[in-house]
Amino acid sequence: MGGYLSPTNSGEGTGFDFSSEEISDLVRRALTEDVGRGDLTTRVTVDGALKAKGTFNSKQRLVVAGLPLARKVFETLNRSIEWQPGVDDGSEVAAGTPVALVCGAAHSLLTGERVALNFLQHLSGIATLARRLKEQLAGTRAQILDTRKTTPGLRALQKYAVRIGGGTNHRMRLDDGILIKGNHLRLAGGIRAAVARALRDRPTDFRVEVEVTSRQELDEATEAGAERVLLDNMSPAEVRECVQRAAGRVRVEVSGGIDATNIRAYAEAGADYISVGALTHSAPAVDINFRIFPIAKT
Repeated sequence: MGGYLSPTNSGEGTGFDFSSEEISDLVRRALTEDVGRGDLTTRVTVDGALKAKGTFNSKQRLVVAGLPLARKVFETLNRSIEWQPGVDDGSEVAAGTPVALVCGAAHSLLTGERVALNFLQHLSGIATLARRLKEQLAGTRAQILDTRKTTPGLRALQKYAVRIGGGTNHRMRLDDGILIKGNHLRLAGGIRAAVARALRDRPTDFRVEVEVTSRQELDEATEAGAERVLLDNMSPAEVRECVQRAAGRVRVEVSGGIDATNIRAYAEAGADYISVGALTHSAPAVDINFRIFPIAKT
């Protein structure tokens, strides 16, 4: 699935392949990082034959994301683990909701607890923030976008969580779209030269977007043939003026210092897209706990 600049982007779908080797490797590395040479405390305190059940519970209102990944953590430790989801990814739940139940060897549940929670709390935090910001856009034409400001190695998962929350992915990678930014412009000889070269050499069906910081640069970009512009670090009033000035010739994206306190103002200014780096670099982890109890022998 491509980002919004990519010709492969359908604009729909939240799917993710949790069975891929990349995800399997990520889970193995996360467990190795946390477990080291073994779960010492569990080994010296809990009977290795004990069976247990554990429940993931929401402790606040949140949007769930990452349940298949949490399941994979336990199944990587022990293939005989039984997993029962209480809800699906994308569900919004109230505090006190059981979101999943896992049963099996107590040692496996204790050893996988922290890694599973880390993934689940982090991805659900992103999905929850995306949902809250999208709610702020109701009644406008604006769409919320993420950015490439992601944690190294976690981009695909973080962008999945954005989609689960109702947001849209910007570029997934550098090969996923043409966005000409300030450093490109300084090295390419300015807006006209950069856009002309991009239009000439771009792959089939790829659109050209260029970052602008003033009304003059907006005019230059549209006259050069850019199909989209990114208004960087402008106020809502400046964005409104630029949208009116563009007069539908280009689609308008805005970015820079946008959060829940001002996103509505940017949407009402007429932006088509609003990109928020905080979705992936600053979304707070949500509060989910994991309570484990022994299963009585029958």
